[in-house]
Amino acid sequence: MRRITGKTKDATLIEMTNTADAHVEDGYAVLTGYRKTFLSDNNGLLSSSDRGTPLPGHQETDKLEQSKDSVYFQDGVRRIDFVLSYVDDKDGDKKAERRRAFEANLEKAGLMLETEDKSESDDRKTYYLKIHAPWEVLATYADVLKIKVPFKPSDIPKGRDAPLQWLTRPFRLPSEIMKPDPDYFTAPFDKSKADFFLIKDKETFFPPSTRNRIVYYILTRCSYYKEDRKEKDKTGIKRLLSNGTYTSAYPLHDCRYWKKAKETQCESERYHLYEHWARFLCFYKEQPLNLIRKYYGEKIGIYFAWLGFYTEMLFFAAVMGVICFVYGLLSYDDNITSKEICNPNIGGKIVMCPLCDKKCTYWKLNSTCLSSWQAHLFDNEGTVFFAIFMGIWVTLFLEFWKRRQARLEYEWDLVDFEEEQQQLQIRPEFELKCTSKRRNRITQELEPYLPFTSKCARFSVSGAIVLFWICLIVACVMGVIAYRLAVYAAFARLMKDSPTSKIQLVGSLINPQLATSVTASCINFVIILILNFLYEHVAIWITDMEIPKTHLEYENKLTMKMFMFQFVNYYSSCFYVAFFKGKFVGYPGNYTYMFGSQLRNEECAPGGCLIELTTQLVIVMTGKQLVGNIQEALLPLLRNWWISRKGRNHPDGRYSRWEQDHDLQNFSQFGLFYEYLEMVIQFGFITLFVASFPLAPLLALFNNILEVRVDAWKFTTQFRRPVAAKARNIGAWKDILNVVAILSVVTNAFIMAFTSDMIPRLVYLYAYHPGEKATMEGYINNSLSVYEINELHIQNITDIEEHPAWFNSNITTCRYRDYRYPPGHERQYTHTMQFWHILAAKMAFIIIMEHVVFVVKFFVAWLIPDVPSEVKARIKRERYLVQEYLHTYEVEKLKLQLSQSFCVTTETTSLLPSSPDKHEVLSECI
Repeated sequence: MRRITGKTKDATLIEMTNTADAHVEDGYAVLTGYRKTFLSDNNGLLSSSDRGTPLPGHQETDKLEQSKDSVYFQDGVRRIDFVLSYVDDKDGDKKAERRRAFEANLEKAGLMLETEDKSESDDRKTYYLKIHAPWEVLATYADVLKIKVPFKPSDIPKGRDAPLQWLTRPFRLPSEIMKPDPDYFTAPFDKSKADFFLIKDKETFFPPSTRNRIVYYILTRCSYYKEDRKEKDKTGIKRLLSNGTYTSAYPLHDCRYWKKAKETQCESERYHLYEHWARFLCFYKEQPLNLIRKYYGEKIGIYFAWLGFYTEMLFFAAVMGVICFVYGLLSYDDNITSKEICNPNIGGKIVMCPLCDKKCTYWKLNSTCLSSWQAHLFDNEGTVFFAIFMGIWVTLFLEFWKRRQARLEYEWDLVDFEEEQQQLQIRPEFELKCTSKRRNRITQELEPYLPFTSKCARFSVSGAIVLFWICLIVACVMGVIAYRLAVYAAFARLMKDSPTSKIQLVGSLINPQLATSVTASCINFVIILILNFLYEHVAIWITDMEIPKTHLEYENKLTMKMFMFQFVNYYSSCFYVAFFKGKFVGYPGNYTYMFGSQLRNEECAPGGCLIELTTQLVIVMTGKQLVGNIQEALLPLLRNWWISRKGRNHPDGRYSRWEQDHDLQNFSQFGLFYEYLEMVIQFGFITLFVASFPLAPLLALFNNILEVRVDAWKFTTQFRRPVAAKARNIGAWKDILNVVAILSVVTNAFIMAFTSDMIPRLVYLYAYHPGEKATMEGYINNSLSVYEINELHIQNITDIEEHPAWFNSNITTCRYRDYRYPPGHERQYTHTMQFWHILAAKMAFIIIMEHVVFVVKFFVAWLIPDVPSEVKARIKRERYLVQEYLHTYEVEKLKLQLSQSFCVTTETTSLLPSSPDKHEVLSECI
């Protein structure tokens, strides 16, 4: 381990004070490319043997007595801002050379390093390089990155307490957890005006999240080539991690999550987050968003803010969905349609045509009694109201989130961040791979760029690959459809009404349609998981191939590729059941077949395809949530148990903080991306197809309550501390949510019109009921057409050997679901006028529902401003104060400079013979 030897404390302090400014400026020039050569010596640097000297006023802690469970260097003063780990292996010489060059350049950039020898690590193999950023480095890069810091306490009075606020007291957290820092007015840091800001202690002025962000910015841009050899691609910690030079790079947690840190100057924020946020028993409590932002950064904070807000809004949708479902239960006795189906004198005497060729037989309508009752739970008058409500709910959710987001942007100093992010957060990979240079029209400096021809070629290849994978998904869906068509006959044969059937006990509960739908949905779900696993790697590869310029651009491109794929992968089967199944069947004697094959297109059950869409939605949605929760919660529990056991079994203070974090899982750059993707896919399920399953928001609510705490638990106990990153909003996900919200209105309108049986029932009730009183009696008979069995084609006729009982009975006609003229009519087997009336009613319903919902959506969006007036006023006041205080500061500084120059002039003139003219001139100047 590197220790302090040779220099006195005063000499070290003088060296740090006198040379740090020039050294850090030179280091920044090296990183940004403004200077073409590195410094040839360590002027202005602390040598390896000097890095541990404690500052004046601090006592040196003996190595054997100091606890290793600490976030400080061996001197107990300098905080560890970042840790790099590595091991010796077969290719050790090359990697050691890279490390030496990289660490030397880090020192030239102003960072202080301290190495923990492998003999003191738990596995006796791993070295740990601890990195500390002194004040001059932090100040320089805070100026470069335009990090906002406080300059004046906020004088805006807090809002009044809301009435009946005591009702929410059980759901609130202590004020010191919700507001870990007081409110300040902030401004971008300027190193030349350091005394303008509220700097009480330079060591704690920048919080740990800002410190690790600055250090990571340096690490990603620091080269590891020698002075005499300049190889541009040898730059950045990411490349060193990929080639195995270092095994990991991470900032430290401030303490163990189950107990506070021993150092009094350590905040123990991780402990507070676990106690008040990550435990499941806190599921009913609000989230400490300000503490999350302070510890993990704005990007993670904005995710949990969005997830919490989404979960809160789901409560209202879940309540309305439960009301709709309860209405279906309570209106059971008024369901005349199901009663007619189950009535042995009505449904028991109606013989239906076979649903498949050869293997399927004729069947009684009352065999679908149970499924008709199940369909009524979700296909009733309340479903129409709920579909309209969800269209309005989506708008309210998005508009209120904009307001919540605007408030967070102000409170977290993100109002002017977008432009800074675009300009400053250029990906190191872009700088390395783009060798072409051109002059920036604004800055007039040379910068890397991707030529237009190369960009077009890369985008063409990327688009072709994405299109291929989408076609692959469509092909898989067609395969599942072929399975449904082929296996239906097998299930029909197994479940035929026979006293020797081995499944007679469940035959009344499971019919061929249900068995086919359930098994096909399960197979489709397995295919979805497999394709997801494969496409994730493909999407990352083609996004890397496009070489996006900024981190924001990279995330947006990857987001759009992944969502397009996931959209087709998860929703294609639901779209098939909702809008294609049963729509292109034909009629007996003129059936349509799948692509000219011998597989006849599927028909809907007499109650419609809505119950099958419900089954598909429940299996895919709940299956995805179940698999996701198992991956996120159950599997990490075993790892957490092992790490906790290891940490608790170690002697107190001997299991070092850097080793504890090294044993945790790495939080990859895509970690938050997959969390967003999971929630947005769920958002699609509860909006696009919610008309078929009103309980979907309730399931999503239960899942999200668990999701918030599982994600919090993972961040505080399972993952290494992520590098703090800024984000103004949820990025491209906002545009995706808007598109899904608009599409959901269209899909639900079409589901209610074409998938549900609601419109045909209403047309019959008000236009075709024969009696004086409008009731649903006779609807089943009215909705079924008649076909003469003798006119069936030979390929449609059921095998006599398979079902001899039906051929011994005197059956001359069978019924099928359609509105066609009966045999013997002059227009037999053509659509009746009622069919066209129903079609017109369906189109009218779609147009009316879409226009009503869209008008309400646009009105609500216009009525609710995106930014609250209070936040607008605060932003204007803060900008005004920044200008006013900076002006006052510059004036006072100028006065001070003039007074100092006057004193110097006075001292000079006092040594010369006095002259009245000179005094007059001086007084005039003053």
